[in-house]
Amino acid sequence: MAEFGKVAVMFGGNSAEREISLMSGQAVLDGLQANGVDAHAFDPKNTPLSELTDQGYERVFNVLHGRGGEDGTIQGALEFLNIPYTGSGVLGAALAMDKIKTKQVWCALGLPTAKFVVVCGKQTIDYQAILDELGGVVMVKPANEGSSIGMAKVDNVSDLKSAISGATEFDNEILLEQWIDGGEYTVSILGDKALPAIHMTTPNDFYDYQAKYQSDNTQYHCPCGLPADEEKELGDIAVKAFNAVNAKGWGRVDFMCGQDGQWYLLEVNTVPGMTTSSLVPKAAKEAGLSFNQLVNEILEQTLVK
Repeated sequence: MAEFGKVAVMFGGNSAEREISLMSGQAVLDGLQANGVDAHAFDPKNTPLSELTDQGYERVFNVLHGRGGEDGTIQGALEFLNIPYTGSGVLGAALAMDKIKTKQVWCALGLPTAKFVVVCGKQTIDYQAILDELGGVVMVKPANEGSSIGMAKVDNVSDLKSAISGATEFDNEILLEQWIDGGEYTVSILGDKALPAIHMTTPNDFYDYQAKYQSDNTQYHCPCGLPADEEKELGDIAVKAFNAVNAKGWGRVDFMCGQDGQWYLLEVNTVPGMTTSSLVPKAAKEAGLSFNQLVNEILEQTLVK
């Protein structure tokens, strides 16, 4: 543990996901301290980054969700300060944060993802044409938000207008994605390997913010119930999708399984939730890693960056 030196667990920040980051960061901090790591809380909303060097921090465990922490911004600052940090670098974080650019990369590489249209909040939009092109039911997503913030499922022109208007409160570019009717799965990545997949079920229309953080009715199935060969295939796709956007270290890849049995990639999370009840810790537990072992393995990656 002495090899880590003084560690800043960076969480909180200014994004729309601040409250989730505070919970994730506290869990990581508690886990590292329980392991004997000289770890301390560091909230960049309240403390200037110059304090990292002034206070002698030797590395950063990044648990900042969303803008500023998951989009290449903090990664670039830490590169400039020459401080090792967990997770993806500048390119991987920035690319994975942008759902539109991510899907364009996947399409270029022939990886499976749902049909989509991109709109800008200020452009003239033919709403009915979009509904027709995307099969009548559409998922509306801000290009650069996480935790399902600003997302909506719509099936008519009126709701599509409202959903796009709502999404533009978070982002200028909006991803409109063909609705995939089927199961929701996620695969966590640790190092260069896929952890056991998780199948999420919710009575909500989709795995939204309420289902993730507020509902007692969301169920997490791990083992996920897939035959071994299908789960391996899912893990292989997840690793390819993760590598395609230059993500590194650890993260999570989300999927839908259509009624046709086809896998559809949704997005990559480079700083996913890390409360003790979050998805990555659940997958790690199934793989035989406790929460404290998981955070230690993630931090160990900074020793070889």
